Amino acid sequence: MLLLLGLCLGLPLCAGAPGEARSWGDTSEQVGLRVPRQVRLLQRLKTKPLMTEFSVKSTIISRYAFTTASCRMLNRASEDQEVAFQMQIPAAAFITNFTMLIGDKVYQGEITEREKNGDRVKDKRNKTTEDIGEKGTEVFRASLVIPSKGKAAFFLSYEELLQRRLGKYEHVVSVRPQQLAGRLSVEVNILEQSGIASLEVLPLHNSRQKGSGRGEEGSGPPPSTVINQNETFAQVVFKPSVVQQAKIAQNGILGDFIIRYDVNRGQSIGDIQVLNGYFVHYFAPKDLPPLPKNVVFVLDSSASMVGTKLRQTKDALFTILHDLRPQDRFSIIGFSNRIKVWKDHLIPVTPDSIRDGKVYIHHMSPTGGTDINGALQRAIGLLNSYVAQDDIEDRSVSLIVFLTDGKPTVGETHTLTILNNTREAARGRICIFTIGIGNDVDFRLLEKLSLENCGLTRRVHEEEDAGSQLVGFYDEIRTPLLSDIRVDYPASSVEHATKTLFPNYFNGSEIIVAGKLVDRQLDQLHVEVTASNSKKFVILKTDVPVGPQKVGGDLPGSPGPRGDSEEDPNPLERLWSYLTLKELLSSWLQSNNGQEKEQLRQRAQALAVSRRFLTPFTSMKLKKPGPPLGSLEEAHGVSAAVGPEPVLQSLRGAGTPPGPALEKPYEPRIKISKTSGQFLKQDAQLIEEPGGLGGNLTHPPAPQAGERSEAVLKVKGHRVPVVWKQRKIYNGEEQVDCWFARNNAAKLIDGEYKDYLASHPFDTETTFGLGMSEGL
Repeated sequence: MLLLLGLCLGLPLCAGAPGEARSWGDTSEQVGLRVPRQVRLLQRLKTKPLMTEFSVKSTIISRYAFTTASCRMLNRASEDQEVAFQMQIPAAAFITNFTMLIGDKVYQGEITEREKNGDRVKDKRNKTTEDIGEKGTEVFRASLVIPSKGKAAFFLSYEELLQRRLGKYEHVVSVRPQQLAGRLSVEVNILEQSGIASLEVLPLHNSRQKGSGRGEEGSGPPPSTVINQNETFAQVVFKPSVVQQAKIAQNGILGDFIIRYDVNRGQSIGDIQVLNGYFVHYFAPKDLPPLPKNVVFVLDSSASMVGTKLRQTKDALFTILHDLRPQDRFSIIGFSNRIKVWKDHLIPVTPDSIRDGKVYIHHMSPTGGTDINGALQRAIGLLNSYVAQDDIEDRSVSLIVFLTDGKPTVGETHTLTILNNTREAARGRICIFTIGIGNDVDFRLLEKLSLENCGLTRRVHEEEDAGSQLVGFYDEIRTPLLSDIRVDYPASSVEHATKTLFPNYFNGSEIIVAGKLVDRQLDQLHVEVTASNSKKFVILKTDVPVGPQKVGGDLPGSPGPRGDSEEDPNPLERLWSYLTLKELLSSWLQSNNGQEKEQLRQRAQALAVSRRFLTPFTSMKLKKPGPPLGSLEEAHGVSAAVGPEPVLQSLRGAGTPPGPALEKPYEPRIKISKTSGQFLKQDAQLIEEPGGLGGNLTHPPAPQAGERSEAVLKVKGHRVPVVWKQRKIYNGEEQVDCWFARNNAAKLIDGEYKDYLASHPFDTETTFGLGMSEGL
């Protein structure tokens, strides 16, 4: 997927991979001069733009994750240099903001409507892109040219709803800065109102093995990881030093930082949370007997599957067959230009049938083309015949597990016809789960096959182990517990609810419904869930108290995009918007009716623009430079923990840069940062305002010649004289206005100001706030 930001500003942006900035050594080679290899290497090392900081901060509230990745770069060379920012984001995530700082200029992203024919970028060199990355991710890239000795910073924000698979939620942060970073940190804060039942941090994972890394060896969290948690809150910080980074991967491609966790579950009807007129209902029952499965495994055996792919797939199916339960029924189909059916009916699971099935799979050989339509029709026919002809007392679930690495080349090859044929034959009673292997597969076809037939789809990269991916995918659907699930709320109480009908519920997953309350003063919400489980018809009813609730109560200033209002965004509203938008996009993808498709497009576009989500129907344009942001912490908030009590401080919402308000004068609040934690929960305020300051902390009146604006700052019970003046930061290269504490900040800090100085071989910036100066 390729996304072009409409850059109409004439920015010196260029597309290119990180680390490809030209050096004098490269130029010398082109003009034919013989320069020693060692000299060229030194020239590259000397002039390569330096990444002074790479950080990622995530806040997860009730399974909904707000994430911001930031990167600061320094051009040490005597000539202009190209720098690039690259970030892998989950494929299910929506980008909500992108901001660039070049020197003291701020280029703020703005989500706007995309024209039907797509937004065109006049200068093709000036672009950011998003394409396929590691498994389940897409890659966002942006590049620009920094003037000599200049600085730049990138901020990318995105949101996603974590999906429960195999009994765990998984939050993945890509840590691939492409070079060793002077300061590198990943911070994840998790708040779950129902309580955190389990939490683990996995070793760094790099599925494509791009790095030199040894991070996946052994078990347990990566080095320098610190975990603090209580019943409902957890904070995980990964902050490796440069030496620790180099031990993992000298090229800066450390891998995925992965957190898995689950929550406590109470009543069988699920967990219902309400906040400011929005609700979310999580339904994940357990301890139910599994439903019988009728499953047909459909395996591509065309010539393109020759070698490792087919061998790995066969091994995976051997494992899966042994996992079938005695009450299940199964069959196997291999297809190329011919459809080869193992048995013409579904077979009970017995030791003999499993052995015979393995023998049949073993003798499959790759040859011919790919008849996708024919294979699906035969598989659906087997399942329909079994359900229609057999007297089945127990309710069962009919599934197709379909694997291919190509496009339809034999028989019916028209995509729309294949989809129509499959939908008409399955009639909503058979769920199709598809797996696409490699780069040549028609993944859009597989995606629509699954969407239209109550299934899921997975993509396996060429270099990945197809067998392990197939087994993992099957594990998610191996245990159906309920079928025909319906969730009902009174029409007089709830409006604009997301999907409430679900064909199946598999053990370890979760059903999620979100919506709006008609009456915010509602005392209780009636909920009914009906479903089928084997021989029983299940009905669950309850009245849920709807009192004043604060899902993000421990998180002052919950993260998320803001409009002109200064109120904290409602995480449940963001979750509802996310789910609603996903369903609109899914319906648009499935629709074959032109008028309906256009209506869905307009609805999705309007919602995406209002909630600031980057989608196929919206684009992001960088606005003209606004006022400087002041500091990273002011733009994106900070987070810390003091003892067991979690404390999150945010100026404008951690996780996202300021929204359209950037066009207004930016007014940062007084904040003391980069300290040992002694100022957390401490308010800093001016209590005396001589000279007619009038309470304006950020823009006091300019003093007359020979005069200075003075005031008294009250913090921690101390009264500290301060004066408004200019101080130089960034090693004296930039000048900012600040409140300056006299007498080396005596009474303001514990100890001496020198205790707070930190030197670092990669440190090219001076702390904004306390640090190399005592300015505030």
